[in-house]
Amino acid sequence: MSSTPITAGPSTSGLYRRVWRWHFFAGLLCLPFIFSLALTGAVYLFNKELDDVMYRSLLIRDEAVVGTGAALPPGELIARAERAQGGVAKALQWPADTRHTVQVDVQQADGAVRQVFLDPSSGEVKGAMAESDRLMSLVKRIHSLTVAGNAGNVLIEVVAGWVIVLVLSGAYLWWPRGRKQGVLRIRPQAQGRVWWRDLHAVTGAFGAIVILFLALTGMPWSIVWGSQVNTWLTAHGLGVPDGTWTNLPQSGTPATALGAIPWSQEQQMLPASHAGHESGSSHHAGGATAMAQPPAPSAIGPDRAAAVFAAAGMKDVYRLVLPRGASGVYSAVRLRTAHASQRVIHLDQYSGKILMDLGPADVGAVARVTEWGVSVHQGTEYGLPNQLLMLAGCIALMLLCVSGVAVWWKRRPAGQLAAPVRRDADRLAAGVVVIAVVTGLVFPLLGASMALAALLDYAWSHSRALVLTARKS
Repeated sequence: MSSTPITAGPSTSGLYRRVWRWHFFAGLLCLPFIFSLALTGAVYLFNKELDDVMYRSLLIRDEAVVGTGAALPPGELIARAERAQGGVAKALQWPADTRHTVQVDVQQADGAVRQVFLDPSSGEVKGAMAESDRLMSLVKRIHSLTVAGNAGNVLIEVVAGWVIVLVLSGAYLWWPRGRKQGVLRIRPQAQGRVWWRDLHAVTGAFGAIVILFLALTGMPWSIVWGSQVNTWLTAHGLGVPDGTWTNLPQSGTPATALGAIPWSQEQQMLPASHAGHESGSSHHAGGATAMAQPPAPSAIGPDRAAAVFAAAGMKDVYRLVLPRGASGVYSAVRLRTAHASQRVIHLDQYSGKILMDLGPADVGAVARVTEWGVSVHQGTEYGLPNQLLMLAGCIALMLLCVSGVAVWWKRRPAGQLAAPVRRDADRLAAGVVVIAVVTGLVFPLLGASMALAALLDYAWSHSRALVLTARKS
């Protein structure tokens, strides 16, 4: 407990000063990354709508042909795309409606992927572009910090963890404690620093829950927490169910080679087609970066594979991924949206037998909740209302960044950092320490960074104290 008497005001409380100091430094150090996350997240929420505007000539069919004629067989569409680009097709994406074209991903000899867009009825090639050239691909890489490689994956987990700390500490600092002004609305006569302070407090009050949700549901993608939890869920039957791999050979190719897949399957390997497994070529299937290879002559082909998927209930709005190598499988991947549930089916490329069929009810309860959170985070679960709510959270984060800097800048003396003062007598309440320890154990990278921050804060404060003592003497 704090040693400050109950009669002390919040600004004189040792606990208040310590929480304020942590809130200040966490916000100051993480602010550029938080603002970037909020900005790119806000843009990516509307990635499909923005794509339709920017790449209309490629993605949108001519109005005159919409609704006329049945779609060509996938094999014909794939063949036309390969002829247009001179590579080997990896996958075909069926559109969500009749307004959109079909997308075929074609891998070039150098490993680069070209996206070819065709009219599904006529087979006309509308155009092509490099996968890496799409603006939303860049926005996504910046948002996830994968542009910085493994260091970015670590950093995104640390920043998301500190957002949680900022929300919790901000809630403590905002708590009214008898105040009525500047709590739920900006004071009418507020100006200057007071206006910015009220904007910061009110924005945090109304946006805290959504911001906390965004931070927590962003954790499943993290390099340590996300992968470890996914592995643990799978090992304990709470993710991909037990018995999935009974009498079913693995290919050695990670499921992430398929592209975007449900979170609970990201730590899984793909099954192997039987003929490829018997011939010992499962190792030859290659990893996520391996060059796509055409199916063996005895393979059933994409047309029959699509018919098997259709008979199983996968008829549209899914990604048809072609086999990679002799032991590869045909895969149908559909992610959850407001209009469709997620589902992944893997098919033996020789016999056409369904090797694995995983829908939302086939994974553990914890994985289902996690994947629901991921879907809401991305704005795909409930349509436009979902997008607008997450957008509000992103805007709130950006406002908090701007107003937080403005409050600090207006109160700081010129040329000084003006961080909240830490006094030797200040102590953290036992409850706060317990919350910090538990949070650090749940999110290891956050815990490590919190321990480092506490050590640096202690060293900095004591070094300053020594300097001041030396000057006085």
